[in-house]
Amino acid sequence: MSTTHLPPTDVTSGKPGGRRYGFRRSFLRQPWTFSAILVAGLLAANLLAEHSILAPRYWPSLLGNLAPFVLVAFASTLPILGGGGGIDISVGPQATLTNCLLCAVLFPHGLGSPWVSIPLLLLVGAAVGVVNGLLVAFGRLQPVIVTLATFFVVSGLALRVSPGPAGLASGNWTESVAGRIGILPGGLVTIGVVALAWFGLSRTRVLRTLYAVGADDVAAFSAGVNVNAFRIGAYVASGVLATVAGIALTGVIQTSQPALAPTYSLVALAAVSLGGTSLLGGRGGLMGSFFGAVAIFLLQDLLAATGVPTSYVQLAYGLLLVAGVVLSGLTSRAKVS
Repeated sequence: MSTTHLPPTDVTSGKPGGRRYGFRRSFLRQPWTFSAILVAGLLAANLLAEHSILAPRYWPSLLGNLAPFVLVAFASTLPILGGGGGIDISVGPQATLTNCLLCAVLFPHGLGSPWVSIPLLLLVGAAVGVVNGLLVAFGRLQPVIVTLATFFVVSGLALRVSPGPAGLASGNWTESVAGRIGILPGGLVTIGVVALAWFGLSRTRVLRTLYAVGADDVAAFSAGVNVNAFRIGAYVASGVLATVAGIALTGVIQTSQPALAPTYSLVALAAVSLGGTSLLGGRGGLMGSFFGAVAIFLLQDLLAATGVPTSYVQLAYGLLLVAGVVLSGLTSRAKVS
């Protein structure tokens, strides 16, 4: 009597090759899985290269340096989630414009108080977001073209505001953003405030509707959703978060550096795509962008700790962006299927 050999079946999935299918389903349900695994590997490599990297005395500095990476990634996530090809390449220049305004305009003219400068800077970031959102939503222009144009305009403004480096006096309040705010690391506070806001929105219809718009804008419009308003709102939120990233960046470098704009735009896009957010919209979130940004930050630290020339850092960013785009493509095809 012949015996039929069946493929192994997982009792939890009930499908052939259960482990393989189970991992695939887990990956598709949580698209940040890959970036989380990458972070774990890079963290282990960093610990081997520099044993003291996680010593508590370094936490404020470590989180302060990490915050700009995470915040520009957060800023870039929202327009992508809104679908319609949404993307914001201008988050890097928006962050450096904030940095230049703080160092070259607000502090030198006696407007450096956080109660004055932060609201002004947030208004500037929101205004840039409104311009991007209106051109995309009502101008019916391609988001990549709109935000590329904004990239050059805002970069030019930053250079006009600060043609050369403008340093800040020691003891200013931005130092605490990269150090400690009270008993807490400043980087933890800036990232944590955004994370708490995201958690709060996840308990409302606002975020769920944004996902619905990104997943199928026609169906959302048919259900009575104002698609244009949500997409404009995503760009406004992106501008505000890019401003917060610029404040965090100022805390780290303590001088104006408009030349950093392309680097942070590249970091943002690489982190978002590496975190599994679908470039088609409607899938992903800040968790993936967080892990993607941490992975890029840890890779940069690892290259520095092992003595790799800084010229290779941009190459590493580009390779991660390619990997992220491939990963996003896989999740996007799964979404369509």
